[in-house]
Amino acid sequence: MPCLDRRDLGLLVLRVGTGAVLAAHGSQKLFGWFGGGGIEGTTAGMQAMGFHPPRHSAVAAGIGEAGSGALLALGLATPAAGAAAAGAMSAAVAVHAPAGFFAQGGGYEYPAFLGFTAAAIGLTGPGRYSLDHATYHLLNRPWIVALAFAGSAAGVVAVVGKRSRGLRRSAAEN
Repeated sequence: MPCLDRRDLGLLVLRVGTGAVLAAHGSQKLFGWFGGGGIEGTTAGMQAMGFHPPRHSAVAAGIGEAGSGALLALGLATPAAGAAAAGAMSAAVAVHAPAGFFAQGGGYEYPAFLGFTAAAIGLTGPGRYSLDHATYHLLNRPWIVALAFAGSAAGVVAVVGKRSRGLRRSAAEN
């Protein structure tokens, strides 16, 4: 049995902690758990924030956070999970950016931190204590890293861009 590697142990702690936070956050959106609004409340929130269609946006945000969080915690499909979480958090950053950086004023500090952490895990890899390692990194190949992050970036540009155009249109009408 190989000796414990502090780096692999550190990645395990970081993956499970970050994944659990993301999964809980997404579960608030999807199921109303932990004091969340569920799909209906999240849909109303998405509409108020300028995301269209709001229900699809609510489902995508919930699945993006809960699903990527669960996958990160397990260390399964780590590049795709990290990219999906980073993408979901990028949209949250766009929403909170007008309030500045710090979370205490409604800023983007918290989603930025989660997004950067998830991206770093997706790029670094899951470590030995992961399902990716147990499956011989079948879903953790260099081409998957590139494809996952490129796809996530394209999705963020499309979603955040559509939201920005809608907000500008609404402001011009008022």
